Amino acid sequence: MENIINETISQMPRIGDMAPDFEAVTTMGKVKFSDFAKDKWIVMFSHPADFTPVCTTEMSGFALRKGEFDALNSELIGLSIDSIHSHLAWVNNVREKTGVYFNFPIIADIDMKVSKLYGMLQPNESETAAVRAVFFIDTSKKIRLIMYYPLNVGRNMNEILRVLEALQTADKYKVAMPLDWVKGQKVIIPPPKTLIEMDERIADKENERIDFYLMKKNI
Repeated sequence: MENIINETISQMPRIGDMAPDFEAVTTMGKVKFSDFAKDKWIVMFSHPADFTPVCTTEMSGFALRKGEFDALNSELIGLSIDSIHSHLAWVNNVREKTGVYFNFPIIADIDMKVSKLYGMLQPNESETAAVRAVFFIDTSKKIRLIMYYPLNVGRNMNEILRVLEALQTADKYKVAMPLDWVKGQKVIIPPPKTLIEMDERIADKENERIDFYLMKKNI
């Protein structure tokens, strides 16, 4: 078991890594990840199993708020270790019962290839079901943020959208985000790296200064 755990950890992608490429069957046809959603951010997320209660609420949450992801120039793609037939039946069942349609691709990872590639199988939680992972991948296919949740706790859709927008805003304006940042709030100016920059910060009367190393501004 220890060897399995060590092997899984060694294979887990890290923040800053390029997202591992793969080909897979999805509910919207075959996908080659390196060609998927070019020039868009990608939010890739796994769920433990089709036809389960927590997963149904989560996938419905992604579907209901897909317009917000679209507005942030991002594409959704889900995954679980289920067959394509199970995925299709589940999508149809949820649509019939609730009116919610999962209108984004869901990977049928029946051979666990993608789950293992992305470290979604964590043996101390389950060896046969993917944990609730979320990967935020930028337009260059670089992994920018990773979230992991256990099988019995659902994710927070507000937080997923918040961090996606925070990442994009930080990139655009070359800033950092303070605790609990949401759109419209001040952002953090990167700290000075030289004495000249420090003196410029001390003399700055335009932006909010807590001290020379902690300054905020509106964007």
